[in-house]
Amino acid sequence: MTTEQRGDLLRTSEPLVPDRPAGRRRDLASAAAGALLVALAAVVGWMIQEGDGSLQVQWPPLLASWDPHVGPGTPLALGVAVAVVAYGPRLAARLPWRRLLLTCWAGSVAWILSLALVEGWYRGVARRLTTKHEYLRVIDRFDDIGAALRGFTDHIVIGPPGNWPAHVAGHPPGATLTFVGLDRIGLGGGAWAGTWCIVLGGSAAAAVLVALRALTGEHLARRAAPFLVLAPFAVWTGTSADGYFTAVAAWSVALLALAATRTVRFPAVAALASGLLFGFTCYLSYGLTLIAVLPAAVLVMTRTVGPLGPFLLGALVAPVAFTLAGFNWWEAYHLLVERYYQGAGGVRPFSYWVWGNLACATLAAGLATVAGLRRAAASAPAALRGLLSGTATGVQRLAVLTLAALLAVAVADLSGMSKAETERIWQPFVLWLMPAAALLPDGDRRAWLAAQAAVALLVNHLLWTGW
Repeated sequence: MTTEQRGDLLRTSEPLVPDRPAGRRRDLASAAAGALLVALAAVVGWMIQEGDGSLQVQWPPLLASWDPHVGPGTPLALGVAVAVVAYGPRLAARLPWRRLLLTCWAGSVAWILSLALVEGWYRGVARRLTTKHEYLRVIDRFDDIGAALRGFTDHIVIGPPGNWPAHVAGHPPGATLTFVGLDRIGLGGGAWAGTWCIVLGGSAAAAVLVALRALTGEHLARRAAPFLVLAPFAVWTGTSADGYFTAVAAWSVALLALAATRTVRFPAVAALASGLLFGFTCYLSYGLTLIAVLPAAVLVMTRTVGPLGPFLLGALVAPVAFTLAGFNWWEAYHLLVERYYQGAGGVRPFSYWVWGNLACATLAAGLATVAGLRRAAASAPAALRGLLSGTATGVQRLAVLTLAALLAVAVADLSGMSKAETERIWQPFVLWLMPAAALLPDGDRRAWLAAQAAVALLVNHLLWTGW
């Protein structure tokens, strides 16, 4: 990409998809289809669960139970929602760029934390990562980190004594080692762990803005900002380690976007850092290897392989370090598959979850995202032609980026290793679907933002999600 092209992307305020009545009707129709999918998944899921209990969720398609309630976070969450709906679009358009990034990060943290506090500080934040399935239950078994890593695979499957709790067994040891590290520096316990996930999880919104500005132009990045703050999946970010995973993966993509567009002083350093984060991402969650679709999309959009060398060099660091320490990623993954089918994964029917998962993702992404993805899909043919000719506009690049994330979701869904809980597990992919809402017409943006907030508030106040 030339310097002139990069400047054009940063300055552009190109027109979006024309604001026509037919387009608005299609937006509403796509949102209605998303709502219908959720309703159908709920009705069919309830019938299956009542019949044989095989879904192993109490309020399908979500892992949740009916529990209408309010809490200390209720007025805070309502206040954040009202503020973003009323002032978010205007602030996103006018704030200086760096201040916008910080504001977006702070707003996202406020949204995530306020939703978590609906359950109260202890139940909503401090306790979440200390339950029987979570990482903090095994901190004392990592006094000798080398021995723990060498013997990590011995405790994955159910059967042998001392098998790991579900989330420890279900992830590479990078996830657990993060909380071991916090404990070692004096930030032990559920409160610090929850705060870590909330603050880092909130930074993911800023990471997406950085990537969007580099790839699609500042205008579209600013339009996406309020939707990134009011993400419905914030319900499951505070507090779960998946919010932390989402941030690490997001900053990897953002740094590669900066390197590929050469909108940073030292592109090679940014590419190396991107690779380091990508490699570590693969040791936080096995499924996050699919995030590779997004770096690939970045390189395709920018028509360059320049950052690939430093990126790959950085991406090798975590695998080499963990392998030398005695942890075998591939062996662990195969053992995890065995454990998955020993437990709920062997009971939950794929025939339901292959589409029930998409209902979960719809709730996590919100109806505005569904409508935006409809517009992105409509521009896909033109985007493909633009990529092939090197003339893709910012809107077309945005379509490619969001549809690449949708491809990652589809692969995860068809893998059979995602049956339920995808409202939480798919956060790193759903995050990159959210910018599609930037394609919605100006006159409708506040209504769509309100719809996003309503989804999160209703789920958080009517259900006990366990995360």
